[in-house]
Amino acid sequence: MLTSTIIDHHQTGELIQHQNLTTHIDLDANVCTSFIIDKLLNGKYRAWAITAAFGDNLCATAMALGVESGFTDAELATMKELGTLLNYNGYGANTEDLFFHPAKLFEKLRSFATPFDFLAHDQETYHVLAEGYEQDMELANKAPILHETKYTAMIQLPDEAWARRVRGVFSNDLANIYPDRAYAILTKQHDGSFFVSVRAPLNRKFGADELVSRFPTGGGRKAAAGINCLPTDMLGPFITAFVMQFSG
Repeated sequence: MLTSTIIDHHQTGELIQHQNLTTHIDLDANVCTSFIIDKLLNGKYRAWAITAAFGDNLCATAMALGVESGFTDAELATMKELGTLLNYNGYGANTEDLFFHPAKLFEKLRSFATPFDFLAHDQETYHVLAEGYEQDMELANKAPILHETKYTAMIQLPDEAWARRVRGVFSNDLANIYPDRAYAILTKQHDGSFFVSVRAPLNRKFGADELVSRFPTGGGRKAAAGINCLPTDMLGPFITAFVMQFSG
């Protein structure tokens, strides 16, 4: 008999109920999939769970769990950096945009019980991601601001591989620097539409999923969500909805 298990922290809509389907869904804004799995595994790979949570920009929660688990400040800093880099390699319009195919990167990681073991044995992979991240973020920080208010800002990135790679982690970085402001990063696509990454303010981690669900191809979670294809004629309504959603 075939059985399936779904583990997620994104807005799901109504789930199918079936005796062969097990679900572990937690929509709490301070929970990510790695935390759900960590609980199911009773903390067996706790260092990887914390690393993944840092990558998903749940920094406060990851830090608290890390301190509770006995990791040093240096170890937590290492996990935060690696988590960011691994998450960075997960964005792109297709796998050709990435430095490593996600399946191949997983194979590089899976044999190591902790992120520290991985870093001790595969500095080459680390350096590729670290150098790419630094270069892409430098370009992103020069991108023009499309719209700005006290509580919101929208930034446009071009239709280029570096922009597609960096848009998620760039959104997270801005959210950390300005925790009272919501961000929308719009990446131009070859058909003229926009890919949109939305981050709710870190100090008010809700509303991103509600906002994007009003538009076709939108989805995500309370603190971070996106729209895969926003037509240009919907840009105006999106700006209005974005500002209204996150006005103070």
